[in-house]
Amino acid sequence: MRPKFLIFALTFPIIMVLDVMTKRWALSELAQFDHGHELLGGLVPLTLAFNKGAAFGMRVSEDSRWFFIPVTIFALILLAVLYKEAEQRDFLRTSSISLVVSGAIGNLYDRVRWDRGVVDFLGPVDLGRWDFPIFNVADMAITCGAVLLARSFWLEEKEERTREAAAEATLAEGDVTETGGSDGATEAPPESPGPASSS
Repeated sequence: MRPKFLIFALTFPIIMVLDVMTKRWALSELAQFDHGHELLGGLVPLTLAFNKGAAFGMRVSEDSRWFFIPVTIFALILLAVLYKEAEQRDFLRTSSISLVVSGAIGNLYDRVRWDRGVVDFLGPVDLGRWDFPIFNVADMAITCGAVLLARSFWLEEKEERTREAAAEATLAEGDVTETGGSDGATEAPPESPGPASSS
């Protein structure tokens, strides 16, 4: 099995199962206002919410369901192209794409199956000056994957710049060698004619 396909085959079902199961649990356990569930000693409260916008509660309009569905599908097509073009052993690029695709499909499933929005339940997290919006497992996969994908592009650009610099250095070294060779070869001075003989 190809390494690229193996990474996706492992990532996708894990994220999807975690996302679906945790959302199902949230729908059944967090429907009451006085549920008292929290994580990490109260640092992350668990609150059921239905998000009709983008990740982490960002909205475009009151009902943006039919905006985000085609946008998500278009993004998935672009990610599929990136996945196809990725090298077999480019683990960073493949892992990042697999995470983003898995999270995007997890949230897309919620948008397609009903008009209530995406099920969120983690948060809001009190950061002092503001509260971090409520999110879910799919949002975490998208965010982590996007960060890794950005790093993958950065490393690719850095490697490309390194190759270009090395090529320019090699070309410059070749020019210097050719110039030095032409300067070192000096032509012999023409022989001066001897004294004319007297008859």
